[in-house]
Amino acid sequence: MDFTFEVITDEEYQRQRALYEPLTEAVRRLIYASLNTGVDPDTVAEARERIEAVTAMLEAEQRTQVPLLHEDTGRPLVMTNPAVGLRNAIAPPMEVQHDDGRCWAEFTLGPAYEGPPGLVHGGVCALVLDHLLGEAASAGLTQPKFTGTISLRYGRGTPLGPLRAEAYIDRVEGAKTFARGFIADADGPTVEAEGVFIQPAWARAG
Repeated sequence: MDFTFEVITDEEYQRQRALYEPLTEAVRRLIYASLNTGVDPDTVAEARERIEAVTAMLEAEQRTQVPLLHEDTGRPLVMTNPAVGLRNAIAPPMEVQHDDGRCWAEFTLGPAYEGPPGLVHGGVCALVLDHLLGEAASAGLTQPKFTGTISLRYGRGTPLGPLRAEAYIDRVEGAKTFARGFIADADGPTVEAEGVFIQPAWARAG
């Protein structure tokens, strides 16, 4: 397997971010608003018509997304990723930070990510932790490492609202990188995870 990236400068990345990030946030806000709206039926119908019109505007020109690579950092720019994609409105609104072999993100999850009433869906917790562990194992996605196995222990329900997720490398054994992490609220960890991330054979071959 091989990946062909388009290398872009930081200036071009910032241009795209300035253009598309507000659009993504507007769509995310629309999703949140539609979940709990209580407007009258006529307003719902009018809103639907306007949304369909805007959708048609955006559908007028569609392009296949090409994987992007930041020229300065060598980091892939994951525009459509469902965990952190800049252009993906269903992605949790988190920005991953790195320091001294650890990575973390602080973010707020609202009703779009609800499972049991008032709690984050367990699958969303798994999505967040799979991504964070992968970020840690792959040095910020700059090394090809893919999830081999991941296991999670749900200590208690993860409440909707402000959260923090962290991950770090536990050890490395040949092509396998073992990572650990957790999601926490103000009272401490709610979900803990450990995973094994594999360097693919094509990457080991150089």
